[in-house]
Amino acid sequence: MPATYFEPFIEELSPVPDAREAFLRLRGLPHCLWLDSARRHAALGRYSFLAADPFDYFELPVSGPDALAILAQKISPFQAATVADLPPFQGGAAGLMAYDLGRQYERLPPPRIDEFKLPALAMGLYDVVVAWDHECQRAWLISHGWPEIDEAARRRHARERLDQFRGRLAAEPKPPQRPQTRSIAPSDLALQFAVGGMPGLTSTFSHETYLQAVRRAIDYIEAGDVFQVNLAQRLLYPAHDDASELYLRLRERNAATFAAYFDLGEFQIASASPERFLSVRAGQVEARPIKGTRQRTRWPEADLFAGDELRLSEKDRAENVMIVDLLRNDLARVCRAESVCVTQLCELETYEYVQHLVSAVRGTLREGCRPLDLLRAAFPGGSITGAPKVRAMEIIAELEPTARGAYCGSLVYVGFDGTLDASILIRTVTAGRGWWQFPVGGGIVAQSVPALEYDETWHKAEGLLRSLR
Repeated sequence: MPATYFEPFIEELSPVPDAREAFLRLRGLPHCLWLDSARRHAALGRYSFLAADPFDYFELPVSGPDALAILAQKISPFQAATVADLPPFQGGAAGLMAYDLGRQYERLPPPRIDEFKLPALAMGLYDVVVAWDHECQRAWLISHGWPEIDEAARRRHARERLDQFRGRLAAEPKPPQRPQTRSIAPSDLALQFAVGGMPGLTSTFSHETYLQAVRRAIDYIEAGDVFQVNLAQRLLYPAHDDASELYLRLRERNAATFAAYFDLGEFQIASASPERFLSVRAGQVEARPIKGTRQRTRWPEADLFAGDELRLSEKDRAENVMIVDLLRNDLARVCRAESVCVTQLCELETYEYVQHLVSAVRGTLREGCRPLDLLRAAFPGGSITGAPKVRAMEIIAELEPTARGAYCGSLVYVGFDGTLDASILIRTVTAGRGWWQFPVGGGIVAQSVPALEYDETWHKAEGLLRSLR
């Protein structure tokens, strides 16, 4: 039976703490999570959330039992009503859904090589959250008191935890304590080609082998196997400082609306993603797929020309529309059929280093369907697989030599009140075992030019490369 509802302890923070400084003070706690609207936007970059020291944390492999079913079991005893007029994540389950989690729900071949072996799912249950509303310039500490169930004990624990975090926010920053893990020697890694003119930077593809992989993808498209397939090269660079410092550089140099940092313990995720995968609030669902990219320049006139060219590109528009259709189908599996609609199609959005075409698909969950049912129906996002999704993922497993890990998975929260938001992990570094890995890719369609597709991967990597040092 669910616990009795009662409002969490809530304390407005005044003066409003700087989110970066708050992160420096909490990053030393276990499994620190920062969902960071580093790029402010009234609709998409309004809120940020910082949490750490969850009362439960678990990791699950692809080969284990149904990960989303276990997540549902873990969170079900801890329910809370939404507190009005506060940012939407007020505590709950949050963490990583790696790309290969999709193999639990579709019959897909495993990756040929998986040297890093990230978990398929890594989640914490967070009873305390620091939440910012950047538009109102306000911030709050929210404390639920879980895992205590008895109401009196829960109230005491909620107050103790609120005091603990308030004290931590006022204290001097402490460096994170990393567990000792075995570094992977370069000789134990998959095929590595020196690329990019940057000493130490390597890829799983050479220039020529990437072009060959693109040509093979086009062969599959022309044979009628798929309409579109996403293809990525994995870049690797030796880690030389703490992943939290890398993330701070990344958010400064490549600010994004769905930027995030997550400490799994053995691995850390540092993301500058511009892409929402799915959100659910009060039963209303939204997906925001990105397809179509142009590099930005230092000259505004050139940016305007490139933006106009992207808007008018039949190839890029076709890529985007294919994924919109795929997402309409995915949402219709759990949403009322008449509610699924496209509210934005191929609109131009501008970021630090690139411009994108972005669409939006919305729907209303059917009665009896939960946010986790939506994740099961739609994961991983079609914008980073291709269409049809399952055949595209089979081709990805054939053409990409290594596991994607976190890349093209999601960082997600599922609130105690059922609210959900998830990013798609592009422009993302996974730190661990002595390395920073950051795949970059793009959608291949029949009109693709292999050399241009290869160049596009480097346009997307630029912000990440500038953050390495």
